[in-house]
Amino acid sequence: MGIDKDTKTKIMGEFARHEGDTGSPEVQIALLTNRIQYLTEHLRTHKHDESSRRGLLKLVGRRRRLLNYLRRKDYHRYVALTDRLGIRRKA
Repeated sequence: MGIDKDTKTKIMGEFARHEGDTGSPEVQIALLTNRIQYLTEHLRTHKHDESSRRGLLKLVGRRRRLLNYLRRKDYHRYVALTDRLGIRRKA
């Protein structure tokens, strides 16, 4: 199941760098984090759902790559974003 439109719009508005921003790394990472949290809760109740587990691992990998990109390009934005989302980060 995907994210409903209202939740997605709220997340985009909260993490957007400018008006109409939908593709910045911050927005993408925030949306992925929301989906990762949803799937994590789903897998706590449905332990044997292997296809959702694979999807979760793919999402975590994509988020990790975006975080690495943001860390290379602008470390201060990376630190601020990981603090806001509660994501553990490298030193």
